[in-house]
Amino acid sequence: MKQPQKRQTLARLATVAGIAIAGAGAGIPVISMAQSFPSKPVTILVPFDPGGFNDRIARAFAPYLQKQLGQPVTVVNRGGSGALLGHTFLLQQPADGHMIAMSSVNYVATNIGIANAKFKLTDFDILNLPSNDYSLLATSFDSKWKNMKQVIDALKQDPKSVSIGVQPGSADLINITLMLKAHGIDPAQVRIVTFKGGGPTRNAVLGGTVDIGLVGAEGWVALTSRIDPLMVFTDERLDSWKDTPTVEEYAKANKMTIEWVPGSQRGWTLAAEVGQKNPQVRAKWVDVIQKAMNDPKWIETATELKYPNPWYGPEKSQAMYLKGSNTLFKYMDLIKKK
Repeated sequence: MKQPQKRQTLARLATVAGIAIAGAGAGIPVISMAQSFPSKPVTILVPFDPGGFNDRIARAFAPYLQKQLGQPVTVVNRGGSGALLGHTFLLQQPADGHMIAMSSVNYVATNIGIANAKFKLTDFDILNLPSNDYSLLATSFDSKWKNMKQVIDALKQDPKSVSIGVQPGSADLINITLMLKAHGIDPAQVRIVTFKGGGPTRNAVLGGTVDIGLVGAEGWVALTSRIDPLMVFTDERLDSWKDTPTVEEYAKANKMTIEWVPGSQRGWTLAAEVGQKNPQVRAKWVDVIQKAMNDPKWIETATELKYPNPWYGPEKSQAMYLKGSNTLFKYMDLIKKK
């Protein structure tokens, strides 16, 4: 006697479910993934140690994302292995969009080319890439090193005479390697010291742990009164570093050619799987980031702290990321550990 009643109950439930599924066509509201997102706190992943430029941008921007999302937003640092640990962690998360990264995305290429990472460039979806940076070589303001010629002359006489701080697997490491090779200096003989992020690298320069350091130029801006910038790896002088000679100027003055690559490309990044499985969530992230960037208070903060804030959007940002990555692949063998 109980079985027919049970079947009737299940039939009624199935009918209700069918009405809910068909509700979009019948005027009955259906809650989409985008409408329910975010359904829990959101995490900004920074694949570097605390204190770097990515970390500072993420923490400053988090309240503005929180305002748009209506959920708590926290920043989590997962540094190590040149961002490999953090990038891998991002791809391991559920594809529900509740984790986004603020990363120097050029490290995806070095993760693949140097560390043989299992992921691909296209596993990462760059929603906006506001920072296209250049390597800046600098020393502490009270250092004895006052120009690049002085540094190179010392290294030619004794490769161990100058210690150089840099992040492993970075465009900065490629640039210092190319510069040393252009002068006939064996990089393997130079005291190159690696750090887990831009913040630790800059702190090592300021504290005298290393003589000079290469980090993205934008990350040095807040420290202009405490450093002596020696060279920026770009083809023309930057507004923030108008008195700092470029690598092209140095090469021309010394009648030589020095190859170099662009520095960090920093931006807001989702695992590509999010957009593939939940395109509405991806679209919401694009909208949320753009609205937060246009918040007058954020614009004021970004201007004051000299944080980059242009909106390029996903299509152009992804194209810039892929172009920069392919440039890095060209020189990847220079920084592979033999």
